[in-house]
Amino acid sequence: MRDFSQTKRIVIKVGTNVLSKGGQVDTVFLGVIARQIAALVQQKRQVILVTSGAIGMGAGALGIRHKVSEVKKRQALASIGQGILMHEYQQAFQAHGQKVAQVLLTYANFTNRKYYVNLKNAVETLLGMGIVPIVNENDCVSIDEIDLAFGDNDKLSALVASKIDAELLILLTDVDGLYDTNPRTGRKAQLIPVVHEITDAIAAMAGKAGSTFATGGMVSKIEAARTAANGGCKVILANGRTNDVILRILQGEQIGTLFMPRRRLSNRKRWILNCTPAGRIKVDPGAATAVMNRKSLLAVGITTVEGNFKKGDVVEIIPFAKGIVECSAPQLRRLLAHGGTDPSKPKRKAVIHADNLVLLE
Repeated sequence: MRDFSQTKRIVIKVGTNVLSKGGQVDTVFLGVIARQIAALVQQKRQVILVTSGAIGMGAGALGIRHKVSEVKKRQALASIGQGILMHEYQQAFQAHGQKVAQVLLTYANFTNRKYYVNLKNAVETLLGMGIVPIVNENDCVSIDEIDLAFGDNDKLSALVASKIDAELLILLTDVDGLYDTNPRTGRKAQLIPVVHEITDAIAAMAGKAGSTFATGGMVSKIEAARTAANGGCKVILANGRTNDVILRILQGEQIGTLFMPRRRLSNRKRWILNCTPAGRIKVDPGAATAVMNRKSLLAVGITTVEGNFKKGDVVEIIPFAKGIVECSAPQLRRLLAHGGTDPSKPKRKAVIHADNLVLLE
């Protein structure tokens, strides 16, 4: 279960809380992270680092110590801090002879299939060259990603892990793992070593975001673990300040909480699963049963169409599946007006082919 000797591709996410010390990004700690990752590359492993800290670094450069909530100011701080943060990482990795590359992303890079394929090709090329991609959200231009709801790059790290075929995602935070109660307030809090399935009870154990510049909390980490685990990737949540935590995890030590993967989907189906749907479709019970049995969704089984999606978009089949539609929303509405058949093509039409369907559970 904790044998990672054959694990080749790893995503490591370092959150704001673990990066910070005294209200500022701890540049000495960046060197600790760089040393461990460089050692993994020497072992012929491929590592992608997902980092937070740009807003905190920008705030530090301006002497700001209070929490900044206004989106425009956070964008400005990110634009100031991103270059500083990357420079610190470059120096930290250079000390160990390791080359790095900056990759700034928005969620459009994952939702748009063309952008995603281009991103994947670029990352694959960097990894093949022995370079460590350092990934951060493009907070300066993307309002959605900078919003507090997305959780300190937790979601980003899960999407990266799921969509580039990573075998292990390591979430480094400021707690030792997932506890059955809040360890800061519950004296008898017990660390949970393994989670086989993220149930409602597991999700209920999450807390809230806490630090000045961080936007994550245990809630966002549980959701990140769910996303990665659904894509077939193991996830470990651990304290980033534990001595040599990354190397020890890869050596199989029981550190933190291990979230087991649920299934291993193809790359294309992982993309479908994690896409933000462009619209929604409601179906009748017969169509729902067919989809649950991995059959194509036919127009005759659709009752309602929501949104203005186009052919090739990912839509949600409420509330249990996602898939790529074979026609646009206007075309589908016209089909429904004719009882689910195209007058020029009398055969029943598959709106979503079985090969392009993914069940959410």
